[in-house]
Amino acid sequence: MCLPLGLHQADLTLLESIVKRKETYKRGQLLFRSGERFDFIYAIRSGSVKTYVGAPDGRVQITGFHIAGELLGLSALESGHYSCEARALETTSVCKVEAERLGELAQRIPSIQYQMLKIMSGHIRQDEELILLLGKRNAEERLAEYLIGLSRRFAARNYSPTQFHLSMSRSDIGNYLGIAEETVCRVLTRFQNAGLIATNRRYVRLIDLRQLEAVARISVAA
Repeated sequence: MCLPLGLHQADLTLLESIVKRKETYKRGQLLFRSGERFDFIYAIRSGSVKTYVGAPDGRVQITGFHIAGELLGLSALESGHYSCEARALETTSVCKVEAERLGELAQRIPSIQYQMLKIMSGHIRQDEELILLLGKRNAEERLAEYLIGLSRRFAARNYSPTQFHLSMSRSDIGNYLGIAEETVCRVLTRFQNAGLIATNRRYVRLIDLRQLEAVARISVAA
């Protein structure tokens, strides 16, 4: 959160005063629950987290998948309560930023306020892209765009854009993209047989990004 902003040492000292020491969550542990008071923004240092909402009948809808370098909890700014649940998909390290002092920090360090606006804008864009995926794409296009989106997010955080760990299960990916788990497995196998990707359990290597992008753009071109 700090280094890309070009903060001076005095600003870093102020930031450190409201950032709680990092905490580590094991796979399956909850970071926060829906309805809990908005006490912290979570900055993911390593690992990954899924967010989801539950229906009264027990069904769950996954709303996001978050990797190192991303923030959790921003949607609670307006209501003061978390609107979803967040669960670690693997061993995950986070920094917790005190929500009640965030306004003070933004006033004293304007560059952080601008950075927060950029982050929120990115979240809105991701939501818009998900709506397009769910409404206008078939299963192959959805999965191709999902892999491309992950590639771009990893690249933006200086991780490999072509080799990464899919910490979300096939079932979770299907839930997020609005397709059956069996369809996710079938499409991934189809991509692998076509030489677009290589998979080994949850590890994936993107072999032909250009062709994956072509698959994802089919409905847009039409």
